[in-house]
Amino acid sequence: MALLYCMLTIPAAQGIEKLPLANWVMATLFTIHYIYRALISPLLLNPSMSPIHPFILVSALSFQIINGTCIGGYLAGYGPTSAQDWAGTAPRIAFGMIIFLGGFLGNIYHDDELREIRRAAARAQGRRKLEEEAQGEEEKSKRSSSKAGGRKMKKKEVDKVYRVPENGLFRLVLYPHYLCEWIEWAGFWIIGGWACAPARNFVLNEVSTMLPRALNGRRWYVERFGAKAIGSKRAIIPGLI
Repeated sequence: MALLYCMLTIPAAQGIEKLPLANWVMATLFTIHYIYRALISPLLLNPSMSPIHPFILVSALSFQIINGTCIGGYLAGYGPTSAQDWAGTAPRIAFGMIIFLGGFLGNIYHDDELREIRRAAARAQGRRKLEEEAQGEEEKSKRSSSKAGGRKMKKKEVDKVYRVPENGLFRLVLYPHYLCEWIEWAGFWIIGGWACAPARNFVLNEVSTMLPRALNGRRWYVERFGAKAIGSKRAIIPGLI
């Protein structure tokens, strides 16, 4: 929202009649990512979500507002503002878009692999509920009329399921969705070029926040499943980290 607000208000304030197509391409890619990340994924695709600490929520929201404003400001009037500014960059833009879309699709794929673990847990819980209901009906039918209604079955909960994903890049690393996120925004930076400081800073922020989480996460996987089960899988970069 911050980026779109900038794109729709800053050009007029700066006396810019029409922004170059490349500016709108970058703004569109940014918006597509966050439509998926902030709306489609949590509201429509995720079978469940863990509680989020208010501090984490506020921090994430603050970062997104600042990041969206920085990138939006750059694209809307404080970066390239004419077709001439983008002259000769078509190959770089095309290459960056390929990298961005590859990372974006990889992100979606590996996110869905994690969702499948939750969906499998939900299916198991559904099957258990049906079995308990069938068992309860069978017990009721065996009781005498004086004890009609019988004893209520105690509901059993299915514990949260933890499993080591195995498909796609999960064969090589434990956090490929983080890696794909880096690839995605590296492609975004390539489109904007080296001088696009907001895109560069975004990539650096992504790496600096996700890398420690991935390293800590790998230690958690080893503690829970054992070093043998994890094997040679790295945290986020195959064969390296």
